[in-house]
Amino acid sequence: MPDSGIRLIVGLGNPGAQYEATRHNVGFWFVDALAARHQGQFRAEIKFHGLLCRILLAGADLRLLKPGTFMNRSGQSLGAVARYLGISAEAILVAHDELDLPVGTVRLKQGGGHAGHNGLRDIINVLGSRDFWRLRIGIDHPGDREQVINYVLGRPSRDDESLILGALDAAEPCLPDLLEGQFQKAMNRLHSGR
Repeated sequence: MPDSGIRLIVGLGNPGAQYEATRHNVGFWFVDALAARHQGQFRAEIKFHGLLCRILLAGADLRLLKPGTFMNRSGQSLGAVARYLGISAEAILVAHDELDLPVGTVRLKQGGGHAGHNGLRDIINVLGSRDFWRLRIGIDHPGDREQVINYVLGRPSRDDESLILGALDAAEPCLPDLLEGQFQKAMNRLHSGR
């Protein structure tokens, strides 16, 4: 399959039960939901430093990855999978928490910097490219830079969790377009709420 569309979706998060329900793990929430809906099962892959799942979505073969490293080493896992499967940066979608978006908002974009996100910073360093796609899942900002670490490693309120899960549900219908390389169509659909 050519690299015209997304072939790998990477959910960012920290491993371990104590982090499962935290804001920083919303990327894991997204790929977990996809695996569950499409009868996929994550399997530990030592050579990939993470958990890998293979699903069929809209007739396309798609890999889902949950790095088993901590957030600031996410690139180690992603890079190993991308090299092994021969997947270019442009065919990778990274789902991650986004402080600069309101809770319940989800946005799609390609490229850009890391905006202080340690997972994105490591991925850019390992891939040597910023050209991967990002599914930016809004978690809002605590309002004070000093509170960011405790905030992202904390659990959202029940209302915020519900809004985040709703945003993840809204993102899924865009995936067939992304797998076909119809990126503008996917962005239009996601950003207009259609």
